[in-house]
Amino acid sequence: MSQKPPPKQFIKTPIKGTKYTLLVSSAKGGVGKSTIAVNIAFALQKLSLNVGILDADVYGPSLPKLIDLNEKPKSEDGKAMIPVEKYGAQCMSMGLLVDENTPMIWRGPMVISAIKTMTQKVLWKNRDVIIIDMPPGTGDTQLTFAQEVKIDGAIIVSTPQDLALLDVKRGIQMFDKTGVKILGLIDNMSFFKGDDGKDYKIFGESGVERTAKEFSKEFLGHVPLHQDLRRSSDTGKPLTYFEPDHEVSNIFLNIAKKIKESF
Repeated sequence: MSQKPPPKQFIKTPIKGTKYTLLVSSAKGGVGKSTIAVNIAFALQKLSLNVGILDADVYGPSLPKLIDLNEKPKSEDGKAMIPVEKYGAQCMSMGLLVDENTPMIWRGPMVISAIKTMTQKVLWKNRDVIIIDMPPGTGDTQLTFAQEVKIDGAIIVSTPQDLALLDVKRGIQMFDKTGVKILGLIDNMSFFKGDDGKDYKIFGESGVERTAKEFSKEFLGHVPLHQDLRRSSDTGKPLTYFEPDHEVSNIFLNIAKKIKESF
């Protein structure tokens, strides 16, 4: 009886100039993943870490808007790019390389090529951690990172509604199968606090916690639906950087402490 061939082993390359590489992912779009990624990055910065932020969502880059960044990356040799610095973080996004109104009508191989450029040909320097804002789904971009880039952990973001959690479960299984350690799950838009002081669970309750428990993953915390967080994202002034004492910033700081402890 013939034996099954061993699973294919992928050579995973670390991102030069960084110590730790973390993915912030959501298998479902529209759950606020990019806002979470940016605020986690600056919360980690408050914990005295040098951070980098890589926006890997080629089709819908959000980083330029989220941190009010429109400077083009420079290159000294025409090959490698120097990340743009903003608020003390080194940043890179496809949105910095093309006009914001230009649609990225690319097939999979072009996306993979762009990802390899941003991970292998960007001169990150002296970063303790780089936060990678992943696109939604479990497609080419996710597989490229999981199979070819040395990843130290993934953070999964979801709203608590059942529809979003169906995709989250697929994302968890994808990372498990590709050997990427999941650091934990975050429940975003968990509740809205009304003027009456009550918490309204608009998208359901405890769904992310239940999913974390189902798959034996850590639950990192609840992030509320808050107008100050929305406003800070729209104006490009991350809440955890500009208002570190805000109640929502404190939630991010507690999440960041848990993440740092996993290094």
